[in-house]
Amino acid sequence: MNARPRIVVLDGHTLNPGDLSWNALEALGDCTIHAHTPAAEIVARAAGAPIVLTNKTPLSAATIAALPDLRYIGVLATGYNVVDVAAARSREIPVANVPLYGTASVAQHVFALLLELTQHVGRHSASVRAGRWSESRDFCFWETPLLELSGLTLGIVGAGRIGSAVARIAEAFGMKVVYARRSGGRAELEQVLRAADVISLHCPLTDDTRHLINATTLGWMKPSALLINTSRGPLIDDAALAAALHAGQIAGAGLDVLSTEPPPPGNPLFTAPNCVITPHIAWATRAARERLMGTAIANVSAFVAGKPENVVN
Repeated sequence: MNARPRIVVLDGHTLNPGDLSWNALEALGDCTIHAHTPAAEIVARAAGAPIVLTNKTPLSAATIAALPDLRYIGVLATGYNVVDVAAARSREIPVANVPLYGTASVAQHVFALLLELTQHVGRHSASVRAGRWSESRDFCFWETPLLELSGLTLGIVGAGRIGSAVARIAEAFGMKVVYARRSGGRAELEQVLRAADVISLHCPLTDDTRHLINATTLGWMKPSALLINTSRGPLIDDAALAAALHAGQIAGAGLDVLSTEPPPPGNPLFTAPNCVITPHIAWATRAARERLMGTAIANVSAFVAGKPENVVN
């Protein structure tokens, strides 16, 4: 590898909107950092670069074939479905991801969503600002039932690092934790969905898990159950979840991810009752992004040194 290889970052804005530094990456090569890259410009921008980094900009088989100088693909995330890893492998191009950076932040966000669904802090704060507390005859009021987590059962779908971190927090709240693991198959998933008061999704997106939560599996859940998704949007059939919420089939949902991102204005979940949606920010604390950038750059450094790390293909 040339001592100063050309490095192209296709979409660096979400990782570093300006509060972090690319200096450590720039020390490794001649860097061009794009905030965003439209699909039509991917090949032109990456042409001639042996090292390309992407977050959500897709690198399809056709794109990889059009980049004969490409030697390394770094994904600025844990999920790497934006890259055709088989096409990269056929060219002996390592694809490296960042597996560990967001565990604590995502687990924290699970409970931010869950506490909003159980305590309705945002709703009550808005009501106070609108004057309702000032007008109250009593020293307090609440607009919705308030739910205590202690004693409830949390069903975690996926028993990896983030699921385990969520379990530790849940136990601190006094919750009972049960798992639906991949090895348990559909029977275990049904058992957990039927038993749990809260379901939190922490599994990867695969052909088997796409629309894992659908009209059938929503029907297994309790009418009082809450659903949390900070994993991948397509794990849930948006239309089926919206219908279940409108029908009172489940009590509420807290979502940090949707099936299409950014979502179209007509996503049915926007008008579903008791549905809290945040714009895919569970991963985005500064601490998590610093870890993400540090590992992504360390991955590049390892590749330049001839010892690639965190290779997924």
